[in-house]
Amino acid sequence: QLQLVESGGGLVQPGGSLRLSCAASGFTLDHYAIGWFRQAPGKEREGVSCISVSGSTNYAASVKGRFSISMNNAKNTVYLQMNSLKPEDTAVYYCASAFLKPCTTGAFGSWGQGTQVTVSS
Repeated sequence: QLQLVESGGGLVQPGGSLRLSCAASGFTLDHYAIGWFRQAPGKEREGVSCISVSGSTNYAASVKGRFSISMNNAKNTVYLQMNSLKPEDTAVYYCASAFLKPCTTGAFGSWGQGTQVTVSS
């Protein structure tokens, strides 16, 4: 059974950092694009970052230069390093996978349960 589990969320002050993890089980990440998404209360879900099968990465304009996505194949885990966090980054963060698809695909699946990130003083 393909499963993704997010972890690493929490409460952090503005300007702080968090590292989110997206651990895969039931499949290996080699042939999957992995995307990070977030949804704030009352807002639609938005794409944050993605790492493709080839290892290329992309970021939403709102997080570019502050967030960094990476993959550890040995641990079958994708990370999202979030620096210089702002209150507007507060949301539930999800990861999802897309088999042999580019990051621009809308066909992400196997969504995790999400991890809450709250940026507040």
